[in-house]
Amino acid sequence: MPYAPINSKLSMHFQVDDFTDPWKQSEVILLLHGNAESGSAWFAWVPTLSRKLRVVRPDMRGFGSSTPMPKDHNWSLDELVHDFLTLMDHLETKRFHLVGAKLGGTIARRLAGKFPERVLSLTLVGTPAANRGDLSARTISWNKEFEENGIRRWATDSMDKRLGSDFPKNGVRWWIDLMCKTPIESQIGFMKTIPSSNVEADLPNIKCPTLVISTELSALGQEEDISQWQSQIINSELQILKGDSYHAAASHADECASRTLEFIQRHPTFLKS
Repeated sequence: MPYAPINSKLSMHFQVDDFTDPWKQSEVILLLHGNAESGSAWFAWVPTLSRKLRVVRPDMRGFGSSTPMPKDHNWSLDELVHDFLTLMDHLETKRFHLVGAKLGGTIARRLAGKFPERVLSLTLVGTPAANRGDLSARTISWNKEFEENGIRRWATDSMDKRLGSDFPKNGVRWWIDLMCKTPIESQIGFMKTIPSSNVEADLPNIKCPTLVISTELSALGQEEDISQWQSQIINSELQILKGDSYHAAASHADECASRTLEFIQRHPTFLKS
């Protein structure tokens, strides 16, 4: 399996899917997964994207097959951004398209806002508000649950809102199993910091074309709520899908992948480095 040596304490696992024509120059798209997932979460996006773009699917530090993090690790958005930029440097990729799902979208907004010269386009799918306020009480409750019962019950209880009412039951079981592979120590440390990270100041600094995708009944906010932060990103647009899931990248994978590729192709950066 491919790994990138981010630093002495982190080896990042990643997958590359590239079915572009070998005689053509192809651009790269970096996909950032959400909480308690891995790069495997993007499996349904690969067929659509990989024919036109070189798809990079890393496992965030602490998740998937990347190095687990100790419970007392001091998580930060800036560190996660540095991890992913180091990975792209390892892959000798200066500029790339960027997609983030759920909390991966929070990381993506920080990356695109602080390093606009690196990002050709940005797609945010099922992404929470830029400022979620004080989540300390919920964090204590979440981490007590993880300490006492592991991840499975929390993942199971969240699935109705996460994947929506129309998602197949065997698919729900697959997603629960994927999330349960997360090391408890990584999960507890991550939840103390990242869900409450504020990226409001990053929004005006995002310069690339930006697509925001959500569902009409998402528990992370409906159209009016989302547009309040989306409108602060210049050259951005919001697309609302039918449904009641908040993890649209999973519940509406084919549609989201197609809309992302269409968005990239209709902007002048496509295949022009």
